[in-house]
Amino acid sequence: MNLPNNLKYTKDHEWIRVEGEVAFVGITDFAQSELGEIVFVENEKEGETIEANEVFGSIEAVKTVSDLCMPVTGEILEINAALEDAPELVNNDPYGEGWMIKIAVKDAAEIDGLMDAEAYAAFIGK
Repeated sequence: MNLPNNLKYTKDHEWIRVEGEVAFVGITDFAQSELGEIVFVENEKEGETIEANEVFGSIEAVKTVSDLCMPVTGEILEINAALEDAPELVNNDPYGEGWMIKIAVKDAAEIDGLMDAEAYAAFIGK
């Protein structure tokens, strides 16, 4: 199970990686393995501000559809357009090319309330 130490994690199995003024958001390796083959990813529109824990999109696998929940409050700056034609990037590279959205974080203090890799590993029992 791949759990990079430079990320923060949520109980809904999203991750966030802050890079300067922006942050990338996606689902964890654990989540994609539980969902199975990803066939479609839908996100809110660029420019939308979404509150922490609110739904920002959905992810569809062969057998199920799951909501995607925002780890922190932020404005969506960019949607990963590559997922439209290649949703399997979420399965193949969930922390790299399989990112979902890029956001401007509204309150950086919210990030401190998320789990680190060790806490997330304990949460999922790994």
